[in-house]
Amino acid sequence: MEDIEKIFAEKHSLSQKWHARACRSIPNGVTHDLRNLKPFPLYISHAKGSKKWDLNGNEYIDYWLGHGSLILGHLHPAMVKAVQDQILKGTHYGSCSELEVLWAEQIIEMVPSAEKVRFFSSGTEATMMSLTLARAFTNKSKIIKFEGHFHGWHDQLSKGVIPPFDVPTSPGIPRGVLENIILIPPDNLDVLESTLEKDKHIAGVIMEPIGGSSGTYPLYGEELTRIRELTKQHGVVLIFDEVITGFRIAPGGAQEYFNVIPDLTCLGKIMCGGLPGAAVAGKEEIMEVLESKGDPRWDRFHKIRHFGTQNASPLSGAAGLATLKIIAQGKVIPKINALAQKLREELNAVLDQNGLNSCVYGFSSIFHTLFNHNCRKRGECDYQHCDYDYRKIYNRDPLLLQRLWNALINNGVDTMVVHGTVSNAHSRDDIERTVEAFDRAIAEVKAMGLLV
Repeated sequence: MEDIEKIFAEKHSLSQKWHARACRSIPNGVTHDLRNLKPFPLYISHAKGSKKWDLNGNEYIDYWLGHGSLILGHLHPAMVKAVQDQILKGTHYGSCSELEVLWAEQIIEMVPSAEKVRFFSSGTEATMMSLTLARAFTNKSKIIKFEGHFHGWHDQLSKGVIPPFDVPTSPGIPRGVLENIILIPPDNLDVLESTLEKDKHIAGVIMEPIGGSSGTYPLYGEELTRIRELTKQHGVVLIFDEVITGFRIAPGGAQEYFNVIPDLTCLGKIMCGGLPGAAVAGKEEIMEVLESKGDPRWDRFHKIRHFGTQNASPLSGAAGLATLKIIAQGKVIPKINALAQKLREELNAVLDQNGLNSCVYGFSSIFHTLFNHNCRKRGECDYQHCDYDYRKIYNRDPLLLQRLWNALINNGVDTMVVHGTVSNAHSRDDIERTVEAFDRAIAEVKAMGLLV
């Protein structure tokens, strides 16, 4: 541990300096809890393609990629040009623009469930609105959420994210806010069926269509089909949170890949090309409750009022439209899926060579790591799915993850450790270098006795 921390401190002295300064003005010195690396986080000076560089000039192969938003990699030329052209025209009009129309039309063209689109500033705002839409449309109050699924940090969906699932992720959330959220296990759809049959006050079901936390505990196509059938049967709005999977699993998201079409879809990350923004897309009859009709009673008592200073920001629209047009051509996703599968296979080979009860798995261009568990199907694992107990899969050893993260950074790779994404900018050479770095990092952490 001392060697890993000592090397980390020596290589990243300027990050340590800036973190000490940040702690005087920012809680923990970070603006996102996932960046809270011990003993201090990296401070990045610039990025390009699949790489980024810290203040000391150290280079990293990057699998954070803007928390999954940079599917084309850092500073893709088409995205950069679009933003440069737009910034010379203006950053915020406080008015409508043709760009937001083109952006919405591109989303509708690509996403099967999208008949109308409304823009927001973040994925959290999009999931908030999706609940309001479901409730207003059905005139019912309750929402079903799967344990382990993440839908942003707002109060309503703050429980059921991490164990113990019945306790909100944060204090300060009134019990009354959570009374209309029903948690169900992700591995037993009979519970969903019985809940829908017994409770007639359910407005919607919200879910990540590949499984909780970017597929950490995966769902399968046949399960999605059954969920769709059950929600239709009971007149319940099905909401897919595709903030992560949208435009990544397929050009039209997980719903296109599995051919399971929800009523509402939450989008973000990739749709903005790495800039801030999000959207809710869905059936016209549901999205209608956002519309003013000139009828005083409708406009006051039935319409959802929606504001947001940065909704459909011209800069985000320019970056997003440029990115979506490239994805729509169909070449990006097959390439990055193949690279991610190669990465998963090679990383698992390292784990096997070290005789560890650990694995790397994932779907599409996403990968997850799971350490110190007994894999019952090790010999036949496809490295895409894990059927480990979902209640245990979220109980990770924080010391192990922090030290492995330190060791990977020391060896020139930055990933969220528990998961990461591959971009169109990554190369075979990046994969090979990542495997070599992973091999060294695993050996260093194993020597500490943290891996078995």
